[in-house]
Amino acid sequence: MYISPDHELLQYSGRIDFEEPKAPVFVFPCSSVALRFTVQGGADHAEVDSCVGADSGTDAAVLVTVTNKNAYCDNYLGYILDGEQGKFRIENTEQQTYTVAEKLAPGEHSLLLFKRMDSCHTFTLHGIEIQGAVELLPCPPKPERRIEVYGDSVSAGEVAEAVDYAGKPDPEWHNGEFSNSWYSYSWITARKLNAEIHDIAQGGVALIDGIGWYNDTDYVGMESVYDKLRYSPALGVMKPWDFSLWTPQVVVIAVGQNDSHPYDFMKEEYEGAQAAHWRECYGAFVRRIREIYPDAEIILATTILEHDKSWDRAIDAVCKALNDPKVHHFLYKRNGAGTPGHIRIPEAEEMAEELAGYINSLEIPW
Repeated sequence: MYISPDHELLQYSGRIDFEEPKAPVFVFPCSSVALRFTVQGGADHAEVDSCVGADSGTDAAVLVTVTNKNAYCDNYLGYILDGEQGKFRIENTEQQTYTVAEKLAPGEHSLLLFKRMDSCHTFTLHGIEIQGAVELLPCPPKPERRIEVYGDSVSAGEVAEAVDYAGKPDPEWHNGEFSNSWYSYSWITARKLNAEIHDIAQGGVALIDGIGWYNDTDYVGMESVYDKLRYSPALGVMKPWDFSLWTPQVVVIAVGQNDSHPYDFMKEEYEGAQAAHWRECYGAFVRRIREIYPDAEIILATTILEHDKSWDRAIDAVCKALNDPKVHHFLYKRNGAGTPGHIRIPEAEEMAEELAGYINSLEIPW
Protein backbone atom coordinates (compact mmCIF):
# COMPACT_ATOMS: atom_id res chain seq x y z
CA MET A 1 0.00 0.00 0.00
CA TYR A 2 1.36 3.40 -0.99
CA ILE A 3 0.39 6.21 1.37
CA SER A 4 0.53 9.71 -0.07
CA PRO A 5 1.68 12.43 2.36
CA ASP A 6 -1.73 14.08 2.10
CA HIS A 7 -3.59 10.94 3.22
CA GLU A 8 -6.29 11.87 5.74
CA LEU A 9 -5.22 9.20 8.25
CA LEU A 10 -1.68 10.54 8.63
CA GLN A 11 -1.28 12.71 11.72
CA TYR A 12 1.27 15.53 11.58
CA SER A 13 2.70 17.61 14.41
CA GLY A 14 5.05 20.59 14.35
CA ARG A 15 5.77 23.54 12.10
CA ILE A 16 5.81 21.75 8.76
CA ASP A 17 5.73 23.36 5.32
CA PHE A 18 2.57 22.11 3.58
CA GLU A 19 2.73 24.45 0.59
CA GLU A 20 2.85 21.27 -1.49
CA PRO A 21 0.54 18.85 0.39
CA LYS A 22 1.97 15.82 -1.38
CA ALA A 23 5.52 16.88 -0.50
CA PRO A 24 5.58 18.43 3.00
CA VAL A 25 8.93 19.76 4.23
CA PHE A 26 10.07 19.04 7.79
CA VAL A 27 12.17 21.86 9.27
CA PHE A 28 12.10 21.94 13.08
CA PRO A 29 13.14 19.28 15.60
CA CYS A 30 10.29 17.24 17.12
CA SER A 31 8.22 17.62 13.93
CA SER A 32 6.56 14.30 13.18
CA VAL A 33 4.09 12.23 11.23
CA ALA A 34 2.23 9.30 12.79
CA LEU A 35 0.19 6.41 11.42
CA ARG A 36 -1.45 3.21 12.63
CA PHE A 37 -2.09 0.13 10.56
CA THR A 38 -2.83 -3.57 10.74
CA VAL A 39 -0.92 -6.31 8.97
CA GLN A 40 -2.90 -9.32 7.85
CA GLY A 41 -1.36 -12.76 8.35
CA GLY A 42 -2.03 -15.00 5.34
CA ALA A 43 -2.80 -18.72 5.43
CA ASP A 44 0.65 -19.57 4.10
CA HIS A 45 2.24 -17.71 6.99
CA ALA A 46 0.01 -19.40 9.54
CA GLU A 47 1.03 -22.79 8.20
CA VAL A 48 4.73 -21.93 8.17
CA ASP A 49 4.60 -20.33 11.61
CA SER A 50 3.43 -23.62 13.09
CA CYS A 51 6.79 -25.16 12.20
CA VAL A 52 9.48 -25.28 14.85
CA GLY A 53 11.96 -22.42 14.45
CA ALA A 54 9.93 -20.59 11.80
CA ASP A 55 10.06 -16.81 11.50
CA SER A 56 6.79 -15.43 12.92
CA GLY A 57 6.89 -12.34 10.70
CA THR A 58 5.10 -11.64 7.43
CA ASP A 59 6.31 -10.19 4.15
CA ALA A 60 5.13 -6.77 5.32
CA ALA A 61 7.73 -3.98 5.29
CA VAL A 62 7.68 -0.22 5.85
CA LEU A 63 9.54 2.04 3.42
CA VAL A 64 9.82 5.82 3.46
CA THR A 65 10.73 8.02 0.48
CA VAL A 66 12.30 11.40 1.21
CA THR A 67 14.50 14.07 -0.30
CA ASN A 68 17.14 15.40 2.05
CA LYS A 69 18.65 18.86 1.83
CA ASN A 70 21.83 19.14 3.88
CA ALA A 71 23.45 22.23 5.38
CA TYR A 72 25.91 20.50 7.69
CA CYS A 73 26.45 17.36 9.83
CA ASP A 74 25.39 13.85 8.92
CA ASN A 75 21.58 13.75 8.92
CA TYR A 76 19.39 11.11 10.54
CA LEU A 77 15.64 10.52 10.75
CA GLY A 78 14.15 9.01 13.86
CA TYR A 79 11.23 6.62 14.16
CA ILE A 80 9.33 4.76 16.83
CA LEU A 81 7.75 1.54 15.64
CA ASP A 82 5.53 -0.21 18.17
CA GLY A 83 7.32 1.54 21.02
CA GLU A 84 10.84 0.70 19.80
CA GLN A 85 12.99 3.62 18.70
CA GLY A 86 15.42 3.59 15.79
CA LYS A 87 17.11 5.88 13.30
CA PHE A 88 18.52 5.79 9.80
CA ARG A 89 20.97 8.05 8.07
CA ILE A 90 19.69 9.92 5.03
CA GLU A 91 21.89 11.03 2.17
CA ASN A 92 21.95 14.49 0.63
CA THR A 93 20.17 13.36 -2.52
CA GLU A 94 16.97 13.69 -4.47
CA GLN A 95 14.20 11.19 -3.76
CA GLN A 96 15.52 8.09 -2.06
CA THR A 97 13.66 5.23 -0.39
CA TYR A 98 14.74 3.84 2.98
CA THR A 99 13.55 0.65 4.68
CA VAL A 100 12.30 1.27 8.21
CA ALA A 101 11.21 -2.28 9.07
CA GLU A 102 10.75 -5.72 7.51
CA LYS A 103 8.87 -8.93 8.33
CA LEU A 104 6.30 -7.24 10.53
CA ALA A 105 4.21 -9.56 12.67
CA PRO A 106 0.48 -9.86 11.96
CA GLY A 107 -1.67 -7.44 13.93
CA GLU A 108 -1.78 -3.74 14.77
CA HIS A 109 1.27 -1.49 14.47
CA SER A 110 2.06 2.18 15.09
CA LEU A 111 4.78 4.29 13.50
CA LEU A 112 6.04 7.75 14.37
CA LEU A 113 8.54 9.26 11.95
CA PHE A 114 10.19 12.34 13.43
CA LYS A 115 12.89 14.93 12.83
CA ARG A 116 15.77 14.24 15.21
CA MET A 117 17.75 17.34 14.27
CA ASP A 118 17.43 21.09 13.80
CA SER A 119 17.92 22.92 10.50
CA CYS A 120 21.27 21.38 9.85
CA HIS A 121 18.96 19.85 7.24
CA THR A 122 15.39 19.75 6.01
CA PHE A 123 13.68 16.77 4.45
CA THR A 124 10.72 16.41 2.14
CA LEU A 125 8.37 13.46 2.62
CA HIS A 126 7.21 11.96 -0.68
CA GLY A 127 5.37 8.92 0.60
CA ILE A 128 5.24 5.89 2.87
CA GLU A 129 4.85 2.38 1.52
CA ILE A 130 3.70 -0.59 3.57
CA GLN A 131 4.17 -3.79 1.64
CA GLY A 132 1.83 -6.71 2.18
CA ALA A 133 -1.84 -6.95 3.14
CA VAL A 134 -2.43 -3.93 5.37
CA GLU A 135 -5.19 -1.59 6.46
CA LEU A 136 -4.73 1.95 7.78
CA LEU A 137 -6.36 2.92 11.08
CA PRO A 138 -7.11 6.33 12.63
CA CYS A 139 -4.51 7.68 15.06
CA PRO A 140 -5.57 8.60 18.60
CA PRO A 141 -6.58 12.26 18.94
CA LYS A 142 -3.81 14.76 19.59
CA PRO A 143 -3.48 16.05 23.16
CA GLU A 144 -5.46 19.18 23.93
CA ARG A 145 -2.48 20.55 25.84
CA ARG A 146 0.04 22.42 23.69
CA ILE A 147 3.49 23.72 24.57
CA GLU A 148 5.85 25.76 22.40
CA VAL A 149 9.57 26.11 23.08
CA TYR A 150 11.91 28.74 21.66
CA GLY A 151 15.46 27.62 22.25
CA ASP A 152 18.88 26.55 21.06
CA SER A 153 20.76 23.25 20.75
CA VAL A 154 19.78 22.12 24.24
CA SER A 155 16.10 22.57 23.41
CA ALA A 156 16.72 20.64 20.17
CA GLY A 157 18.37 17.67 21.90
CA GLU A 158 21.75 18.12 20.24
CA VAL A 159 24.35 15.51 21.34
CA ALA A 160 21.79 14.12 23.80
CA GLU A 161 22.65 10.48 23.14
CA ALA A 162 26.32 10.84 24.16
CA VAL A 163 25.37 9.54 27.60
CA ASP A 164 28.92 8.54 28.51
CA TYR A 165 29.70 12.27 28.52
CA ALA A 166 27.07 13.33 31.08
CA GLY A 167 28.55 16.11 33.17
CA LYS A 168 31.48 16.40 30.75
CA PRO A 169 32.42 18.37 27.62
CA ASP A 170 31.17 17.01 24.31
CA PRO A 171 32.96 14.11 22.61
CA GLU A 172 36.02 15.29 20.71
CA TRP A 173 34.36 14.16 17.48
CA HIS A 174 30.68 13.96 16.69
CA ASN A 175 28.76 14.75 13.54
CA GLY A 176 25.06 14.50 14.23
CA GLU A 177 24.77 10.86 15.25
CA PHE A 178 24.12 11.72 18.91
CA SER A 179 21.49 14.42 18.28
CA ASN A 180 17.94 13.35 19.06
CA SER A 181 15.04 15.70 19.75
CA TRP A 182 13.06 12.84 21.33
CA TYR A 183 15.48 13.07 24.24
CA SER A 184 15.50 16.86 24.48
CA TYR A 185 14.20 18.27 27.75
CA SER A 186 11.61 20.05 25.57
CA TRP A 187 9.95 16.90 24.23
CA ILE A 188 10.40 14.97 27.48
CA THR A 189 8.61 17.82 29.29
CA ALA A 190 5.79 17.75 26.74
CA ARG A 191 5.37 13.99 27.19
CA LYS A 192 5.31 14.37 30.98
CA LEU A 193 2.54 16.94 30.56
CA ASN A 194 0.72 14.93 27.86
CA ALA A 195 1.09 17.93 25.56
CA GLU A 196 1.75 18.39 21.87
CA ILE A 197 4.96 20.33 21.19
CA HIS A 198 6.25 22.80 18.66
CA ASP A 199 10.00 23.01 19.22
CA ILE A 200 11.34 26.18 17.63
CA ALA A 201 14.93 25.32 18.44
CA GLN A 202 18.16 25.82 16.54
CA GLY A 203 21.66 24.90 17.62
CA GLY A 204 23.89 27.91 18.23
CA VAL A 205 21.11 30.48 18.04
CA ALA A 206 21.27 33.61 20.19
CA LEU A 207 18.44 36.05 20.80
CA ILE A 208 19.56 38.78 18.43
CA ASP A 209 21.18 38.75 15.01
CA GLY A 210 24.91 39.29 14.79
CA ILE A 211 25.99 37.19 17.79
CA GLY A 212 25.83 33.55 18.87
CA TRP A 213 27.01 30.59 16.81
CA TYR A 214 24.29 29.89 14.27
CA ASN A 215 25.08 30.69 10.60
CA ASP A 216 28.70 31.55 11.29
CA THR A 217 30.04 34.81 9.83
CA ASP A 218 26.50 36.17 9.43
CA TYR A 219 24.88 35.13 12.70
CA VAL A 220 21.11 34.68 12.72
CA GLY A 221 19.26 35.10 16.03
CA MET A 222 15.91 33.92 17.35
CA GLU A 223 14.48 37.33 16.53
CA SER A 224 14.78 36.26 12.87
CA VAL A 225 13.71 32.65 13.44
CA TYR A 226 10.68 32.70 15.77
CA ASP A 227 8.12 33.81 13.16
CA LYS A 228 9.39 31.67 10.30
CA LEU A 229 8.38 28.37 8.78
CA ARG A 230 11.64 28.20 6.80
CA TYR A 231 14.53 30.25 8.15
CA SER A 232 17.90 28.73 7.25
CA PRO A 233 19.93 30.87 4.81
CA ALA A 234 21.67 27.71 3.60
CA LEU A 235 18.46 25.82 2.81
CA GLY A 236 16.52 28.05 0.49
CA VAL A 237 14.01 30.86 0.59
CA MET A 238 12.66 31.99 3.97
CA LYS A 239 8.94 31.66 4.64
CA PRO A 240 6.76 33.21 7.36
CA TRP A 241 4.79 31.10 9.83
CA ASP A 242 1.05 31.60 10.25
CA PHE A 243 0.56 31.76 14.02
CA SER A 244 -3.19 31.29 13.64
CA LEU A 245 -2.61 27.63 12.72
CA TRP A 246 -1.61 26.53 16.22
CA THR A 247 -1.95 28.17 19.65
CA PRO A 248 -0.09 26.90 22.74
CA GLN A 249 -1.23 27.40 26.31
CA VAL A 250 2.39 27.41 27.54
CA VAL A 251 5.43 29.02 25.91
CA VAL A 252 8.99 28.44 27.10
CA ILE A 253 11.58 30.99 25.98
CA ALA A 254 15.00 29.42 26.55
CA VAL A 255 17.48 31.72 24.80
CA GLY A 256 20.47 33.58 26.20
CA GLN A 257 22.87 30.66 26.32
CA ASN A 258 24.75 31.51 23.12
CA ASP A 259 24.62 35.29 23.36
CA SER A 260 27.99 35.44 25.13
CA HIS A 261 29.74 34.62 21.84
CA PRO A 262 31.94 36.17 20.59
CA TYR A 263 32.07 38.45 23.65
CA ASP A 264 30.44 37.89 27.03
CA PHE A 265 29.21 41.46 27.40
CA MET A 266 26.64 40.60 30.09
CA LYS A 267 29.39 39.19 32.32
CA GLU A 268 32.01 41.82 31.58
CA GLU A 269 29.87 44.97 31.25
CA TYR A 270 26.45 44.36 32.77
CA GLU A 271 25.68 48.10 32.84
CA GLY A 272 27.23 48.70 29.42
CA ALA A 273 25.41 49.73 26.26
CA GLN A 274 25.51 46.29 24.60
CA ALA A 275 24.09 44.56 27.68
CA ALA A 276 21.38 47.21 28.02
CA HIS A 277 20.49 46.78 24.34
CA TRP A 278 20.22 43.00 24.80
CA ARG A 279 17.85 43.39 27.76
CA GLU A 280 15.75 45.82 25.72
CA CYS A 281 15.59 43.32 22.83
CA TYR A 282 14.75 40.46 25.18
CA GLY A 283 11.86 42.43 26.68
CA ALA A 284 10.61 43.33 23.21
CA PHE A 285 10.76 39.67 22.19
CA VAL A 286 8.71 38.57 25.20
CA ARG A 287 6.17 41.32 24.55
CA ARG A 288 5.88 40.16 20.94
CA ILE A 289 5.17 36.59 22.05
CA ARG A 290 2.57 37.97 24.44
CA GLU A 291 0.92 39.87 21.58
CA ILE A 292 0.75 36.67 19.53
CA TYR A 293 -0.51 34.53 22.43
CA PRO A 294 -2.44 36.87 24.77
CA ASP A 295 -3.62 34.05 27.06
CA ALA A 296 -0.47 31.90 27.26
CA GLU A 297 1.69 31.33 30.31
CA ILE A 298 5.21 32.40 29.28
CA ILE A 299 8.19 30.89 31.07
CA LEU A 300 11.59 32.53 30.75
CA ALA A 301 14.56 30.24 31.32
CA THR A 302 18.04 29.18 30.34
CA THR A 303 19.41 25.67 31.04
CA ILE A 304 21.81 23.75 33.25
CA LEU A 305 24.55 24.13 30.63
CA GLU A 306 27.31 26.23 32.18
CA HIS A 307 26.99 29.99 31.69
CA ASP A 308 27.60 33.13 33.71
CA LYS A 309 24.89 34.05 36.21
CA SER A 310 24.68 37.56 34.78
CA TRP A 311 22.47 36.21 31.98
CA ASP A 312 19.90 34.90 34.44
CA ARG A 313 20.16 38.16 36.35
CA ALA A 314 19.36 40.01 33.13
CA ILE A 315 16.39 37.76 32.36
CA ASP A 316 15.07 38.21 35.90
CA ALA A 317 15.34 41.99 35.58
CA VAL A 318 13.40 41.94 32.32
CA CYS A 319 10.75 39.65 33.80
CA LYS A 320 10.19 41.97 36.75
CA ALA A 321 10.08 45.04 34.50
CA LEU A 322 7.41 43.44 32.31
CA ASN A 323 5.18 43.10 35.36
CA ASP A 324 3.00 40.52 33.61
CA PRO A 325 1.40 37.97 35.97
CA LYS A 326 1.57 35.33 33.24
CA VAL A 327 5.28 35.79 32.57
CA HIS A 328 7.51 33.78 34.90
CA HIS A 329 11.26 33.39 35.38
CA PHE A 330 12.18 29.77 36.10
CA LEU A 331 15.55 28.53 37.37
CA TYR A 332 16.61 24.89 37.50
CA LYS A 333 18.26 23.62 40.66
CA ARG A 334 21.58 23.40 38.81
CA ASN A 335 20.91 26.33 36.51
CA GLY A 336 24.01 27.33 34.59
CA ALA A 337 26.16 24.93 36.59
CA GLY A 338 25.14 21.39 35.61
CA THR A 339 27.55 20.51 32.83
CA PRO A 340 30.15 22.05 30.52
CA GLY A 341 28.82 20.05 27.57
CA HIS A 342 25.47 19.53 25.92
CA ILE A 343 22.64 18.04 27.94
CA ARG A 344 22.61 14.23 27.83
CA ILE A 345 19.53 12.06 28.27
CA PRO A 346 19.67 11.75 32.11
CA GLU A 347 20.30 15.50 32.42
CA ALA A 348 17.40 16.24 30.06
CA GLU A 349 15.21 14.01 32.26
CA GLU A 350 16.33 16.03 35.27
CA MET A 351 15.45 19.32 33.59
CA ALA A 352 12.13 18.02 32.28
CA GLU A 353 11.07 16.75 35.70
CA GLU A 354 11.71 20.17 37.23
CA LEU A 355 10.15 22.13 34.36
CA ALA A 356 7.04 19.93 34.15
CA GLY A 357 6.63 20.21 37.92
CA TYR A 358 6.82 23.98 37.70
CA ILE A 359 4.31 24.14 34.86
CA ASN A 360 1.95 21.89 36.79
CA SER A 361 2.15 24.32 39.71
CA LEU A 362 0.66 27.10 37.57
CA GLU A 363 -3.06 27.55 37.13
CA ILE A 364 -3.32 26.77 33.44
CA PRO A 365 -6.73 26.26 31.80
CA TRP A 366 -5.56 23.25 29.82
